[in-house]
Amino acid sequence: MIGIVLCGGQSSRMGSDKGLLPADDSTWAQAAINKLAALEIPVSLSVNELQYDSYATAFPGTEIIADNDSLVLHGPLLGVLSAHLQHPLQNLFVLACDMPLMETSVLRNLYNHYLQTDAYDAFVFTNDEEPEPLCGIYCAKGLAAILDMYKTHALTRRSMKFMLEHLNTRYIAIAEEQKKYFKNFNAHADLNGE
Repeated sequence: MIGIVLCGGQSSRMGSDKGLLPADDSTWAQAAINKLAALEIPVSLSVNELQYDSYATAFPGTEIIADNDSLVLHGPLLGVLSAHLQHPLQNLFVLACDMPLMETSVLRNLYNHYLQTDAYDAFVFTNDEEPEPLCGIYCAKGLAAILDMYKTHALTRRSMKFMLEHLNTRYIAIAEEQKKYFKNFNAHADLNGE
């Protein structure tokens, strides 16, 4: 298994690259790397082509996976499938960089569910019965099946939630007090609590 920190969004509402925003004494991307690395798995960064050079400079020694230009996709699904093409035999533990409140204990909980069984293609939390696909484990066999759907034009909707509907997914409900960990920050107003 490898960890994949998704940093490849356009950050248009934030106005600057979210992964490179300061977080305590590091950045949002580095904080996400640290949380996944605490599970003792190697961690790579997923970025779009325009980000590649700045991330390669900011994160020397970390594998940077640029979006694969053979895939006519966008959003997180592009990042996940690009990482799968780079590491087709590896299961991926995906975490978006713009979930800075996420705690390693929550990630470890998901990882423990994964370690208990190999009967599923994906493991994700649910928040009020809605999946949280940007903090999830995606197994190589399931991603290969999604890639086949893409190649045969059967992937009629190109979203993470649609992908989950076509995988044998283990859904784990989160408690009310855990909801804060899954908050996405997309704009400065989110950061300021507006």
